[in-house]
Amino acid sequence: MEPTTLSTDRLVLRPFVLADEAEVYAAAQDPDIQRWTLVPSPYKKEDAHTWVTETAPGGWRAGTAFPFAVRLGAAGPLVASVGLHVHSAESYEVGYWAVKEHRGRGYMTEAVLAVARWAFTELGIGRLEWRAEVGNTGSRAVAEKAGFQVEGLLRAGIIQRGTYRDCWIGALLPSDLGLTPAMPYLPPTAA
Repeated sequence: MEPTTLSTDRLVLRPFVLADEAEVYAAAQDPDIQRWTLVPSPYKKEDAHTWVTETAPGGWRAGTAFPFAVRLGAAGPLVASVGLHVHSAESYEVGYWAVKEHRGRGYMTEAVLAVARWAFTELGIGRLEWRAEVGNTGSRAVAEKAGFQVEGLLRAGIIQRGTYRDCWIGALLPSDLGLTPAMPYLPPTAA
């Protein structure tokens, strides 16, 4: 898929480029990002280089992942990363992290909603999932603010650093954002 750029009132979400390398490296030194996400730990300069030159662009080319660098305006600082991961035709998952200095300002929720609207309207997906290891209350707060409905707990639902861990799971549907889904949805009727 061709990389795309999204905009909100405060943010520009665009594919990662080489110029992002130093800011990605600096952000990923945060112990919370290393604890709760799948970035390598310890996070080395080579990891940032590989991310911006190979991994992130490769996901766009293959149509398997769509990672966005989230910036405060076109020339502003990197405030977050948000990505859409394609597991199958029916399974899309959002993942994200925020730069420590920019947390608590609503940027992450704003970025997640921008990616969700894009996924629903441009990709035509019918459901966007969110997962986070049990205990990652920051990620859960963002998901809930964005309108995700927490659906439960999956035992051994994610693998983190070579260990199965329980995770929360939630979903967002196009109708949750007032959008018409690409395909009709028929929820069960009450008995």
